[in-house]
Amino acid sequence: MTKPDRVVLIGVAGDSGSGKSTFLRRISDLFGETFVTVICLDDYHSLDRKQRKETGITALDPRANNFDLMYEQIRDIKAGKSIMKPIYNHETGELDPPENVDPNHIVVIEGLHPLFDERVRSLIDFSVYLDIENDVKAAWKIQRDMSERGHTLDDVMQAINSRKPDFDAFIDPQKAHADVVIRVLSTNLIKDDKDRKVLRVQMIQRDEIQGFDPVYLFDEGSTIDWIPCGRKLTCSYPGIRMHYGPDGYYGHEVSILEVDGQFDNLEEVIYIEKHLSQTSARHPGEITELLLQHKEYPGSNNGTGLFQVLTGVKMRATYERLTKGSKKVAAVV
Repeated sequence: MTKPDRVVLIGVAGDSGSGKSTFLRRISDLFGETFVTVICLDDYHSLDRKQRKETGITALDPRANNFDLMYEQIRDIKAGKSIMKPIYNHETGELDPPENVDPNHIVVIEGLHPLFDERVRSLIDFSVYLDIENDVKAAWKIQRDMSERGHTLDDVMQAINSRKPDFDAFIDPQKAHADVVIRVLSTNLIKDDKDRKVLRVQMIQRDEIQGFDPVYLFDEGSTIDWIPCGRKLTCSYPGIRMHYGPDGYYGHEVSILEVDGQFDNLEEVIYIEKHLSQTSARHPGEITELLLQHKEYPGSNNGTGLFQVLTGVKMRATYERLTKGSKKVAAVV
């Protein structure tokens, strides 16, 4: 692997079960696996599982994490230096001997706290927060843990409720610092929906980020409500609604793009893509092509997949702007 002229640092934040793994796969697909190094910030736990249990401190609590070491090592790797990164073993819950990590063209730091520490945050070139509404998150966790892991409803709810205070205090506020927030909500298309299978997804884009041009629908800065179903987009019940418009978010001016509903036929997403501007795609139809490459990824049939792809392409544009085309990104199409 050639040594990069510049390391571009990407932050991916969110709670466990928020879709970080799927998003990271999309980033690797876009740039090429050899071009990207992912650092899981769980490796900077300062308390192992046994110590957390003894002290009652959760992994979400900053006291269970070594932010000084995190900052020093992320600073060094961005400066092009190799680091000896600690390893948190998720199977044993213990800290293993450290491993060598070399700088790469793209380094992604992902986990619970990439935007928590101001020093680490200042190093990041592009950040995204994956935000899952509590009701949706609970429905997903209940379905998974009861059907796949044999847990009772009481056990699942206790686990959810025990994490919530630390999540609200330390994880959720980080979305105020993200360049893009991908927010997954309950649908507005089905009254009193309990299944949470049809979802409303928003791509919340900061307006004042240098070099970042938010994606817009039809007319930049306008407020648009659109039902794209018809001759060019097949929609079964309950249909699809899209929204675009300016808004405020944690004191920032943002542009919000929203898809409520799910796609019956991913090939037809190109009809929606044609009406989106400033996507940073290299050619017409690229966003749809990237979605089609991995139909099996969770969320591909709703706004989650579409907005993950759009955000990934924006990351690519950021990389190319910062490196001024000095290195070619591995092409996926």
